[in-house]
Amino acid sequence: QVQVVESGGGLVQAGGSLRLSCAASGSIFIIDAMGWYRQAPGKQRELVAVITSGGTTTYADSVKGRFTISRDNAKNTVSLQMNSLKPEDTALYSCNVNGRTYALVRGDYWGQGTQVTVSS
Repeated sequence: QVQVVESGGGLVQAGGSLRLSCAASGSIFIIDAMGWYRQAPGKQRELVAVITSGGTTTYADSVKGRFTISRDNAKNTVSLQMNSLKPEDTALYSCNVNGRTYALVRGDYWGQGTQVTVSS
């Protein structure tokens, strides 16, 4: 089994910052990409940022210049530094791990999510 655990969400005022962290453990053998997605009430889940094992990053246009994704390959962790937060950033943020288990089974593994609420 693969476990994905997020931390770091909370309530912050507009213009503030939060840092989300995610750790993958268990039977994960190779991680190709780690990323953050979010889902606001009544909306579809959307990509926020993703980073490959080689360090290539992709961001949603709405967060470019404000959010920074980073990862520690040795620790199987990924972080999302969120600055200049806006009320529209309010959502449930979920960590995604795309990789292969020791049985070389490829899959997408998700955490339970962490709530980020930005007040105006």
